[in-house]
Amino acid sequence: MENFNYHRPATVAAAAALLKKSKDGVYLAGGHTLLPVMKQGLRSAKDVVDLSGIKALAGIKVSGGNVVIGAGTTHMDVATSSAVKKAIPALAEMAGKVGGVHVRYKGTIGGSIANADPAADYPSACLGLGATIVTNQRKIPADKFFTGVFQTALKKGEIITAVSFPIPKRAAHQKFPNPASRFALTGVFLSQGKDGKVRVGVTGAGPSAFRVAEMEAALSKEFSEKAIAGIKVPPKGLLNDMHASAAYRAHLIGVMARRAVAAAK
Repeated sequence: MENFNYHRPATVAAAAALLKKSKDGVYLAGGHTLLPVMKQGLRSAKDVVDLSGIKALAGIKVSGGNVVIGAGTTHMDVATSSAVKKAIPALAEMAGKVGGVHVRYKGTIGGSIANADPAADYPSACLGLGATIVTNQRKIPADKFFTGVFQTALKKGEIITAVSFPIPKRAAHQKFPNPASRFALTGVFLSQGKDGKVRVGVTGAGPSAFRVAEMEAALSKEFSEKAIAGIKVPPKGLLNDMHASAAYRAHLIGVMARRAVAAAK
């Protein structure tokens, strides 16, 4: 790991100003992705701006039919929140499956979403619930946020401050995890809104999280396992690696989706 200047500002404005001044700066949230790659020499930075000292970034509230979670809120806080458990039980259940215990106590929702790992859990929840990612500059619909492998719509210096999840009629999350990392080989988060429309978010299967429109249309007409039993997601374009083939991941999307429908509440 190369030497760098460490900063721990107390406000979002101060953090943004620090990164703006730096020629090669990076934000640090929980550190579960950034620090390992820096230690391996795969990433370097002259300035590391630690966001963990910004108290305003942490917290959970229910407001206007939405669960609003501060970007600095840990996975464990989401998993154990009584407000989240009551409003969107599936979101709390999903957070409780992220990584191991040490990851859940340190990792944050904002860090996970900003990193946009293809196998991370939160991207599927954002797409499956129709979330809005709030930054220090604007509000970004989840459908426009994840743009590619480890890529998002965030601009240089932009900071995620919160994620707003609409409270659905019902929702569920199911994933087939890698037994070592607990990342999803394939995960599905689906919800049915109060208007009856269904959203199906998938993670772990493709280069970035995505939705399955055919399943959404079928489930919006009839919310049942039978409604999507015959829908096959083509393997073309899905991940194909040592952990699972594209064909297997395509098969898992259907399996996890049907399980999610059965578990939705």
